[in-house]
Amino acid sequence: MNFLDSKEKKELKKKLEEKAELFKSISHPVRLCILEMLLRNNKINVTDMQCCIEVSQSTISQHIAKLKAAGIIKGEREGVEIYYSISNEQIKKIIKLILEN
Repeated sequence: MNFLDSKEKKELKKKLEEKAELFKSISHPVRLCILEMLLRNNKINVTDMQCCIEVSQSTISQHIAKLKAAGIIKGEREGVEIYYSISNEQIKKIIKLILEN
């Protein structure tokens, strides 16, 4: 049996806590819907999200803030609008796997 030493246990615990935080950050139907739209469109603004999700702009903004804080999405300003996209390819792969089934 291959046991972990103290340092390996600490590193593993930290890694698993980070992964758990990622899943907590996306574990809401509105956030999953936002991510689904971003997968389909690459980037989208809050107004377009609101048309598709049918919740208030403030609700969408709150969920966007949580996704941004977790590093899952990023925003880029284009004129007066901010367009959001998924932050990296690894996150895209994880979200695709979750949404496939």
